Amino acid sequence: MSSRIPLLTMPISNETDVVAVRQRARRIAELIGFDTQDQTRIATAVSEIARNAFEYAGGGMAAFRLEAVKGKPQSFIVSIRDEGPGIADTDAILEGRYKSQHGMGIGISGARRLVDEFQIQSGHKVGTTVELGKHFSGRQRTIEKSKISKIVDQISREGPEADPLRAIAFHNVELARNLEEMSARQRELRHLSQELEDTNRGVVALYSELEQKADELRQASELKTRFLSHMSHEFRTPLNSILALSDLLLKRVDGELTEEQETQVSFIKRSAESLHELVNDLLDIAKLEAGRVDVRLSTFGVADLMGGLRGVLKPLEKGNTVKLIFEDPPADLPPITSDEGKLVQIIRNFVSNALKFTLEGEVRIRVHPSSQSKTIRFAVSDTGIGIAPEHRERVFEEFSQIDSPTQRLVKGTGLGLSLCRKLAEVLHGKIELVSAEGKGSTFTLEIPLDLDLNATAPANFPNLLGEPEELVKTRRSRKEMTVLIADDDPVFRYTLRQLIVADEAPYNVIEAPDGVECYAKARDLKPDVIVLDLQMPRRDGYQVLEDLSADPMTKGIPVVLSSSADLDLITRERIATARGFLPKRELSRETVAAALDRILENR
Repeated sequence: MSSRIPLLTMPISNETDVVAVRQRARRIAELIGFDTQDQTRIATAVSEIARNAFEYAGGGMAAFRLEAVKGKPQSFIVSIRDEGPGIADTDAILEGRYKSQHGMGIGISGARRLVDEFQIQSGHKVGTTVELGKHFSGRQRTIEKSKISKIVDQISREGPEADPLRAIAFHNVELARNLEEMSARQRELRHLSQELEDTNRGVVALYSELEQKADELRQASELKTRFLSHMSHEFRTPLNSILALSDLLLKRVDGELTEEQETQVSFIKRSAESLHELVNDLLDIAKLEAGRVDVRLSTFGVADLMGGLRGVLKPLEKGNTVKLIFEDPPADLPPITSDEGKLVQIIRNFVSNALKFTLEGEVRIRVHPSSQSKTIRFAVSDTGIGIAPEHRERVFEEFSQIDSPTQRLVKGTGLGLSLCRKLAEVLHGKIELVSAEGKGSTFTLEIPLDLDLNATAPANFPNLLGEPEELVKTRRSRKEMTVLIADDDPVFRYTLRQLIVADEAPYNVIEAPDGVECYAKARDLKPDVIVLDLQMPRRDGYQVLEDLSADPMTKGIPVVLSSSADLDLITRERIATARGFLPKRELSRETVAAALDRILENR
């Protein structure tokens, strides 16, 4: 809905009328309340269109009015109409593409840029009508009717001033004022340009400093990862020895234990396992943050995965107080292509946490397809203490633990769920948490059925854990073999010796405390197999591997690596000549004997 309030109508029949229309346009704009610059813009635009009407159509009419549209500010509108031959191509004129010997088109396109509204209608034998509009701005959005009446009276009393010389003089004053304003703006623009140039120099310097800081942060992150990797090895070595010795004692390899001794050794083993878990979590998080985690893709069935989880997790069950329940997965679930090890690590962490914070009831593991057929969901639910809404995000933060009576009864690193979230991202998945205080929690992992990394996963280095039944049967029938253990840790050498010679296995064990002695004994004694640590004094395991493979006298001796270092952080090319890898944490009498049997059987 709009309203129009006419102010004045003037004929355009000669040059004097053109000047008068310009003066009236400026005066009305002044009375309405436009500032000096807008008055000049309006007057100039009206003058250009009025001159075109006179020169190309022989004259016309100019009408001044106020116009208001609901919801918008009022506008000052000037309409100039002629009855000339019309314009054949208005688009060319408006875009400034029309070239005329008399200048037509330049005035119209220029006038269009000076106002807020511009409309042109033209046709053959109809003439041309041009409307120019300027919006009220700022606080002035409307003019009261009483003020409009006063403006109309004022215009009527003043009458047109058509003196060309006076108009030109007044126009010159306007031009001079505008030139001064332009000069002032140019000076301001130069000042702003200088400030901008100074700011740009500062920004360049800041970017340079930020790049330097980013580079320092990258170096710090790399150093942190190296430090954690090195310290993890230093921590793991004695911990693995403690765990292996504890296993030897608890399995009565060297005789019976009293009940009190068994309790003490169990406490030692439990403490070592907790510390070992903390070290592993720290290293895993450091590798994830540094982007140095390998994803090893394989395709496996859901039923097989759940069966393996049942065997691994059942020992964690708390007797009759908390039941660990595995729901059978749907039979029609398709196989999964993902990193099975990392998937098991996430679910195992969920179950371990659920058992810690569930004093009675059940922990339930189930798997089902999601609403999207391309993903699958693994859910671990418990009937434990639950998590308050304000703490649900906090439990995923590193070293974060929620204070509660149950929390004080259990120990943990506060790294597990943070690690799970990062591993889920590696698998292109996500973790959801639903919980209510006193009613339990449900952690859900959703991952794609077919993980596409657009890259080839690194080949697995042979892991010699396992015990082939057919090799065990032939163990005692084989003649005595010589095994050379090269490790700088005397506790580990002793532990491994005990594992090898236990159960009357047919092996003769010799030892070397460093790389130099290992190479010398390999040349002199020609052992059947060498168990080699990578980090040793004088010459490390990498250098010993090079020496052994380059020497015709020793190149045929199979070498098994046994280290506390994480296999993901070992450069595969430097250990390519080794026959396999035995993690120190996973060693037992059975696994060591089976690994040696496999090496010697395939020799």
